[in-house]
Amino acid sequence: MKQNLNSKNIDKNFKLMIISAIVLVILFIYTMYKSKNVIEGTTYYLGIGFLFILLIVALILKIKQEKIRKLINKDGIPSFDNELEKTSSKPSKQDLDSTILPVKSNLTFKDVAGIKEIKEELEEVVEFLNNPAKFQKFKVKLPKGVLLVGPPGVGKTLIARAVAGEAQVPFFYQSGASFVHIYVGMGAKKVRELFNSAKLNAPSIIFIDEIDAIGKSRTGKSNDERESTLNELLTQMDGFDGDSGVIVIAATNKIEVLDDALLRAGRFDRRLHVGLPNIDDRKKILELYLKDVNYEINIEKLALSTAGFNSASLSTLVNESLLYMIKNGKNILDELDIEIAKNKLEFGKKQLKILDSEQKEVLAIYQTCKAYISKSKVNLLDEGVKKINKVFLSYSEMQENIKRELAGSVGLELIKKEKFAIGEDAIKRAEDIAFEMVNKYKMAASIEEIIFRVKENLKLELMQNSSEIQRLTNIMIKNEVINIDDF
Repeated sequence: MKQNLNSKNIDKNFKLMIISAIVLVILFIYTMYKSKNVIEGTTYYLGIGFLFILLIVALILKIKQEKIRKLINKDGIPSFDNELEKTSSKPSKQDLDSTILPVKSNLTFKDVAGIKEIKEELEEVVEFLNNPAKFQKFKVKLPKGVLLVGPPGVGKTLIARAVAGEAQVPFFYQSGASFVHIYVGMGAKKVRELFNSAKLNAPSIIFIDEIDAIGKSRTGKSNDERESTLNELLTQMDGFDGDSGVIVIAATNKIEVLDDALLRAGRFDRRLHVGLPNIDDRKKILELYLKDVNYEINIEKLALSTAGFNSASLSTLVNESLLYMIKNGKNILDELDIEIAKNKLEFGKKQLKILDSEQKEVLAIYQTCKAYISKSKVNLLDEGVKKINKVFLSYSEMQENIKRELAGSVGLELIKKEKFAIGEDAIKRAEDIAFEMVNKYKMAASIEEIIFRVKENLKLELMQNSSEIQRLTNIMIKNEVINIDDF
């Protein structure tokens, strides 16, 4: 247990008292010995007795120092360490809100198809929750928070539940919107209660879905309730150590709007990007959903024809197919059931952007050009691209980042001889970089000049390597991903 400043001062005073008493005893005994014949007997023994009483009082004070310390701090200002200790210590059952209760997850990683890399990252979390002594032995602390980033429907909540199920620990689920109240302080109160419940049931997992509802970046426009809630969340995450047994997992599809304080080291240390499933992942997902179903369909063909589907969409597709099968009194799922369900999803109320072969080729060329220029792994359905990330970027490095953002649209126009309505966000990011170069860092005269030069360089480089780009495009169409090994 940490001691506050007052405690340390009290301990210091006790030590000084004892040392002073010992010194005084030695000096007094020496003086009395030399003056024994001068001082009367009674006075001599009274002096010795007084010193012994002084020593006894010092010892009593030492024994009772905890009570004295509490008395001194009773009306004083609470120390930082004491306040932090309140935050990190295990709460009592009286502090808990009965509405925030843990659940046991029955899901495991076997129930989540695909996302191999994500699972490998989260296996460390599971192992820590199952066997914390293994890590504590080497004084290793796991990240306090794991942030799952990805578009809606890719299975972020499912992943968090699978982690809890694998570790067999209590799972606390809350959506970001549940902390939003009209009365100031209610959201912060609920955050405290959530963390108190998790600490009482440790080891445990806290999962906050759509954390951007409370974690948006703080601007000049004041929102006392939301800021109060965010501040409480930051305080709570600072109030427990990596070996507390509580892991916070959050999910968002808008990482760009989150406050910097939430993303700094010591809070959400680890970020995992969950993208749309590629062809192999879709195949595994479909096999998982159809494992207890009698079917006569080609799963590989179905996986190929469902580019753009997320996990939730594939689940809906299978469910709609089964509903049609049951409606028609059949016991075996066939291609017709799947086709009718796809048409419902594509043209009905549950519309999806389903890529046909032509659209898939367009997207494949777009993504291949990005992969070739950046020399990094790119999935068919990825939105962003790996950029140069340094504290101080040079002119050429900032140009390179613009180049990577525009590679897809420039390459597509060059190969297909036509412009396509694609890559709106990438174009915006490229223009933002160019804007900074001109207006913030005064590196160039105009945004148009920078963009023009980058595009011309891109056209030249892509034309000179057209055969390599065609080879990589074929890989992208087939596998829906270009890996580093493919270059």
